[in-house]
Amino acid sequence: MTEPTVHSEPAMTPESSHTPVDQPQSAVTSNGELSHFNSQGQAHMVDVAAKAHTHRSALAGGYIQMQPATFERVRAGDSKKGDVLGIARIAGIMACKQTGNLIPLCHPLSLTHVSVEFDLDAEQFRVSCTARAETTGPTGVEMEALTSVSIALLTVYDMLKAIDRGMTISAVQLIEKKGGKSGHWQR
Repeated sequence: MTEPTVHSEPAMTPESSHTPVDQPQSAVTSNGELSHFNSQGQAHMVDVAAKAHTHRSALAGGYIQMQPATFERVRAGDSKKGDVLGIARIAGIMACKQTGNLIPLCHPLSLTHVSVEFDLDAEQFRVSCTARAETTGPTGVEMEALTSVSIALLTVYDMLKAIDRGMTISAVQLIEKKGGKSGHWQR
């Protein structure tokens, strides 16, 4: 198990969470329409049968802000419910594998790798999370990485809510995407 890294500087700043992001090319058709809607405007799962099977990866991140005393409990590893970050890591991995069941128009994917990492920011009293998802197939894994981060951070909240109901989850975002027609994209 990888131990969380403790930094004095945040992995992501609130400013970076508000940066406008271009629509990923794969979500828009050649005529500028959103790909999850057919010509009649009805939702459908995108047909990826003709797309090349390539190695694809995505990295997503976000963080949970908490009170100093709550942060110290996470850092010390003495929560009454157990190893907060260890359990959140497993939850993030499990969520990544279930994305196709959770989000209606996502394809169920055969994942080749999932990692969930945490970074403790002692100056901001927050825990940052990053998740990387990888596959070899005809469609990307952005939603899997984003789902992984979201559920991992929600698990941290669930495990600590008895002592800090004011925690906030912020800046859940795609950081990097590789593979497929759009090649390499990075925030």
